[in-house]
Amino acid sequence: MIKHLSYHLILLFSITSFSQEYRINGSAKDDNNNPIAYANVIVTGLGVSKTVNGTSTDENGYFIIENLKPGDYVLKISFLGFKAFMTRVELDRNINFKTITLKENLEALDGVTVVANRPTIKRTVDRLVFNVENSTLSNNNVLDVLKHTPGVLVHDGTITVKQSTPTVYINDRKVHLSSSEIQQLLEGTSATNVKSVEVITNPPAKYEAEGGAVLNIITSKNIIAGYHGSVFGNYKQGKEYPKYSLGTSHFFKTKKLSTYVNYSISPRKDFRHNNESINFIDDNNQITSSWETDFKRGRETVNQNINGNINYDIDEDNSLEFSTSILLKPRNNTKTNVNSLTEVFGTNNVLDSTFFTLNRKVDETFNFAFTLDYTHRFKKEGEKLTFSMHHTNYDASNFQNVDTDYRFPDNTFIRSNRFQTFSSQIIKLYTGQIDYELLTSDSVQFEAGAKVSNINSESLLNQFSFINGERIDDLLNSDTFLYDETNYATYMSYSKDWENWSLKSGIRAEYTDIKGHSLLTNQINKNDYLKLFPSFYLLYKFNDNNQLYFNYNKRIYRPRYNELNPFKYFLNDNTYITGDPNLQPQIDNVFTLSYTLNNKYTFEAYYHYEDAPTLVIVFQDNDDNILKYVNTNIDRSISYGLDFTTYTKLSNHWNLYVLLSLFHYDNQFFALESGNEIETNNKWSVYGQITNYFSFLKDKSLTADISFTYISPIVDGPSIVSTRYGLDIDVKKIFWNNRASLSLGATDIFNTQNFTQTTKYLNQDVFLNSWMENRMFTLGFSYKFGNYRLQNNQKDIEFSERERLN
Repeated sequence: MIKHLSYHLILLFSITSFSQEYRINGSAKDDNNNPIAYANVIVTGLGVSKTVNGTSTDENGYFIIENLKPGDYVLKISFLGFKAFMTRVELDRNINFKTITLKENLEALDGVTVVANRPTIKRTVDRLVFNVENSTLSNNNVLDVLKHTPGVLVHDGTITVKQSTPTVYINDRKVHLSSSEIQQLLEGTSATNVKSVEVITNPPAKYEAEGGAVLNIITSKNIIAGYHGSVFGNYKQGKEYPKYSLGTSHFFKTKKLSTYVNYSISPRKDFRHNNESINFIDDNNQITSSWETDFKRGRETVNQNINGNINYDIDEDNSLEFSTSILLKPRNNTKTNVNSLTEVFGTNNVLDSTFFTLNRKVDETFNFAFTLDYTHRFKKEGEKLTFSMHHTNYDASNFQNVDTDYRFPDNTFIRSNRFQTFSSQIIKLYTGQIDYELLTSDSVQFEAGAKVSNINSESLLNQFSFINGERIDDLLNSDTFLYDETNYATYMSYSKDWENWSLKSGIRAEYTDIKGHSLLTNQINKNDYLKLFPSFYLLYKFNDNNQLYFNYNKRIYRPRYNELNPFKYFLNDNTYITGDPNLQPQIDNVFTLSYTLNNKYTFEAYYHYEDAPTLVIVFQDNDDNILKYVNTNIDRSISYGLDFTTYTKLSNHWNLYVLLSLFHYDNQFFALESGNEIETNNKWSVYGQITNYFSFLKDKSLTADISFTYISPIVDGPSIVSTRYGLDIDVKKIFWNNRASLSLGATDIFNTQNFTQTTKYLNQDVFLNSWMENRMFTLGFSYKFGNYRLQNNQKDIEFSERERLN
């Protein structure tokens, strides 16, 4: 009524005025008389394609276009999933169309609205592009999209590409959380606005030299003003505990201002059960003692993620954007309970004693990131300049209480021991960056930029022991470690396309200055180095369906800040984790050659050489019967292999994706507890993934995905990890005109993704048998409201150094 009243008042005012300007108004509805919100309404001159004026309908379907001169026009109303309405208008007065009914476009519904297209794959000169916009995958969360992306494996709490952990970007901006935190973030983010996923196995010079492969998640850009939002939730039930993920996202755009905010919370409990065997060996290679440990861990987390950005277009050539990313892990909801029972056997395999350990730990993490971007677009098409400033404030702490009771085989009490540990890490990161892009012609592009960053970290470890029930400071195992790093980088790249050839080459230079200071020992470690990182890509198209591709890339992996801490962080009386302030950066050289046949089948050979990789290696101290998890550089790692991939349509309702990989790992490492000898561990391995995508019903709104993965025994540093395989099934129904979706599924149906890990060489003999909650029942629901067909300008802005926080 208020709307109609306002229109009549405007009409009355226009009649009494002397202006020769008129208006057109009305409302758009569907066949069921439901209003169509945010439909496009434009007015063009008769016989002229240029738009005179335009708007969009509001939540009630109403529209009004004012300030129109007398004349002949064409009124057009359009909305995705409906046939466009067009009519000629002779405007010599104000015109009220009252109700305009848009007819449902069944063909469009089959192709876009509900039936979404199948995902497509495109190879460019430096990356593989997996297009998912308007596909069935867009009704999932972002993690589900990654699970279906060629070459990407989501398994065992990690995301991997080519058997290594990639760096995740959103719109060319890095997301720097731990692997598990990234999974929870992506699981709590709707894929409605995901346009594509770029798999960049060897990133070009524009990307930081830090890290390996890059997964760049591209979101669609909105061009229509309005609002849309979504709510979503997932439930998973494992053998022991449930896991939840809930979230909501909201987007609003006006002519100049765009805002986006996403909030997700992931309450969950995770359970792990390990059996561990250790044979301690003397100098004569004889077993002196054997330990059998039954380890059970329950972990509770309630991670909260907040991502948002505000983008303001100052004018058509200049824009300003502020972004923030916040991770909250409150102490009250981040708890870990570990119960472990160890049986100690002597040389004759007779039980000598047992000890039972209770470890109770609470954690707390606050990770705040803020970024300000300014972009200037020059008059020349394809030329722009971007300035960026970033700050991260990371604050993490934990407290653990460890109680151990020692008993004889007959359960007679021997003694007890208690210690407590408090640790914290505060990291402050500041970066400034400038990037320039120039498209000199339709086929030539030049890019250049520079970046400076400073990281300041303070790590604290306080350990307390108990004597006669009184807590005292354990000064020998307490320390403060100060770390300061400054990095200067500059890059340039050049790319050109010919009729059949595409070339891209670039170089990046980085100078790093590092200082580490242990207050306990007053030891100061300084290091500085200048590294060059060239990249080269060449693509030749025999025709539209067949192409040959080659690239070379050099990368660096800098030690994470906690890997440099020299602390001995004890998990129990006989096990600790420690870092090394003298860790060297890892340098990688990667060569890749691939051929795509009939635009469906890709064969790819690669060679990967890693110099001084950083690994966490478990070592047993045979003199003191202690197990050490040591962050250390191994000598080198070489891997090479052949991959086959295909993504093909077998029928109108069945698509098939296949990845088969045959590869060889050769690791050469220093046996720190065996005279520092150099040992080699190598093995041929096979990895395979087959995923079937089925669609049902006339509108294809019912889908089923059936995926099987297999990996044979694989080398991990000095260890061999056993065979793993699993079958996953997910069924999804889309309804309410594509506004809602409901999914049911099961992961690792046969519970076959658990594994064993064997470390056996020289005087080292450790065996681990691990069980986790891989087999789970899953349930998911999402609902989109407002003009949900708007597209998102979400931009998650992070930087390379933030990845090393975790």
